[in-house]
Amino acid sequence: MTSPTAGALPTARLHYLYDPLCGWCYAVAPLIAVAAALPGLALELHAGGMMAGAQRRQIGRDWRDYVLPHDRRIAQLSGQPFGAAYFDGLLRDETALLDSEPPIAAVLAAQALGGRGLELLQRIQRAHYQHGLRIAEPATLRALAVELGLDAAAFDAALAAHWGAPSQAHIEASRALLRRLGGHGFPSVALAIDGAPAAPLDIGRYLGQPDAWRAHLLERLAGLRAAAPSAFGCAADGCALPA
Repeated sequence: MTSPTAGALPTARLHYLYDPLCGWCYAVAPLIAVAAALPGLALELHAGGMMAGAQRRQIGRDWRDYVLPHDRRIAQLSGQPFGAAYFDGLLRDETALLDSEPPIAAVLAAQALGGRGLELLQRIQRAHYQHGLRIAEPATLRALAVELGLDAAAFDAALAAHWGAPSQAHIEASRALLRRLGGHGFPSVALAIDGAPAAPLDIGRYLGQPDAWRAHLLERLAGLRAAAPSAFGCAADGCALPA
């Protein structure tokens, strides 16, 4: 999935491997927004399905106890806000389902409707972590798409077209790309310049530092060598705290 940027024709591609329910992907959301705004850089979204299929689950006390340390660490390192509706609402709602596939299908649908995938992903992340909404429910995804300015009927049709086999194929392709890049989980980013093989970038070291990240990308676009990525983020089936 490609998000075209304004300005010159893209000469480079930033591959972003993410999951809508990955807290560390929410942590890097401001950095991804910076990348998407750079002229000459095309952003490609690859969703990994961390909590899709057999990995989806209901919220319960064990899940709350598991994610709260991650969420506090994310807020500390990135400055990303978490809302009371998430901490005191969604995380205590044991009827809520955590399923990555519906929001992934929604992002694919929004991308098909005029390249709005990243914008919808950003709204989905805020809906989950700030407003405590059930982002696995089609009604929630439709409302977010309409807020973005997409036509409700067109979005419903695109969502139906991308849910199921297409979204599952996208997830499998994303996981295959992650393996080829030597990545360990989400978020992972890799930069390909002028057709050269994609090289992983260490986005984790720039949490909460969008200006430094922008400078780093500009240096990389000028041909400087990337540093080896550090170990942080969410694995394909769960999250881990950085050391």
